[in-house]
Amino acid sequence: MPSFAEARSTQSWRLNAICEALVAETEPLPVPVGREVLVRVSHCGVCHSDLHIREGTYNLGAGRTLDLTQRGIAPPLTLGHEILGTVEAVGPDVTDVKPGMRRLVHPWIGCGQCALCRSGDENLCAAPRFHGVQARGGFARHVLVPDATFLVDVEGIDPAVAATYACSGVTVHSAIKKIQPHRAGEKIAVFGCGGLGQMALQLLKALGFGPVIAIDPSPDKRAAAEKIGVAATLDPFAPDAAKQLAAFGAGALASALDFVGSEETSTLGINAVRKGGTYVIVGLYGGELRYPLPYLPMRAVTIRGSYVGSLNDLKEFVALARRVGLPPVAIERRPMAEVNGALTDLAAGRVAGRIVLEAEPAA
Repeated sequence: MPSFAEARSTQSWRLNAICEALVAETEPLPVPVGREVLVRVSHCGVCHSDLHIREGTYNLGAGRTLDLTQRGIAPPLTLGHEILGTVEAVGPDVTDVKPGMRRLVHPWIGCGQCALCRSGDENLCAAPRFHGVQARGGFARHVLVPDATFLVDVEGIDPAVAATYACSGVTVHSAIKKIQPHRAGEKIAVFGCGGLGQMALQLLKALGFGPVIAIDPSPDKRAAAEKIGVAATLDPFAPDAAKQLAAFGAGALASALDFVGSEETSTLGINAVRKGGTYVIVGLYGGELRYPLPYLPMRAVTIRGSYVGSLNDLKEFVALARRVGLPPVAIERRPMAEVNGALTDLAAGRVAGRIVLEAEPAA
């Protein structure tokens, strides 16, 4: 009699070569062992990081690039890290969840052995096993999660919205934690008003932070920011953008959250924050940072990188979103089979908020 894995198969949309379209592949359905959990994917968000992985490089500026194969990221690989689905099977040692439960997958999984992993900061592990980055991701019918610990209860939240919490949500929450405590009246600049930026604006508003200025070259995205509710908006490519930002800050711009991460946004953001201010860079658009070193101690400016978030950060964000009734960003739902079109539209800047892919219902 055939085994469970031999009798059944699954499908994924896999990157087989850099800069090429994802290809639908049929694969054996894995059988969970130990504390592994097999999740049938129902929703998976599409992220800019998926574009970088498909292209195989990051722009380091001055004509230099980072080859992602040097970081253990190489095809063949199933992308997709904002994964939500239903538990289909569990290993014999799993008692946390049962088949039929809907769960969000925390994708930022480390080696599990180093000091950072043991402290709960697996997202900072030097030997990561991130779903959709080094390990098999969620552009698929199934994903095998290595431990039930990495499943988060999101019952009662729209599943398409909850899927985005695994990256957009936890990334925004982790970045905002880095500018706390926030003093009343201090101002904040948010660079980039796409999916992450809009979620940041929603969360800052819910927390009562601000006044906030939203910065984006797209009139449509600035309009979306205005609809959310900000004190001001700014086109970063306006001839007098630096002057406008300085006038808004008026010496009280305590922090800047950069969800773009370009040479232009970093220059604007670092120069605009007040003495003792904090610039947090999240986006991976690329380039290099050049800044006079004496100004760092003279201005006492903090420049911080922020990379996704920990499992605890994700649980905190889900609880926070529930508590404050966080409004969702604009979400466009598409069938999972349209993943290549979704990536193309995202690369072309044709996505106002977020795209979430939905799998066809189980037979």
